[in-house]
Amino acid sequence: QLQFVESGGGLVQPGGSLRLSCAASGFTLGDYAIGWFRQAPGKEREFVGLINKSGKSTFYTDSVKGRFTISRDNAKNTVYLQMNSLKAEDTAVYYCAAGSVNAVSPHQYDYWGQGTQVTVSS
Repeated sequence: QLQFVESGGGLVQPGGSLRLSCAASGFTLGDYAIGWFRQAPGKEREFVGLINKSGKSTFYTDSVKGRFTISRDNAKNTVYLQMNSLKAEDTAVYYCAAGSVNAVSPHQYDYWGQGTQVTVSS
């Protein structure tokens, strides 16, 4: 059974950090590019960043550049999103997704995690 389980969300103060994890089971994560997306209440799902299959290349949306870092450990079948210097506007449900190509559109991704809530508030 294919599963993509996220963890690591929570409540953090502005300026704080969180690390999200996305663990895959039932498929080999190294066969896929991984995208991270987020969705705030009343807004469309937004691209955050991606990492290619080998982990040697990443790409981020401008609003998170320099603050967020995506990494992967294919041996552990796990991908990570390290989020630093968090802002209130980063508050959203965060999703990881696996796809066959590097893409910013959510429609290009085949498997999705269940999402994890990140709330940045004092």
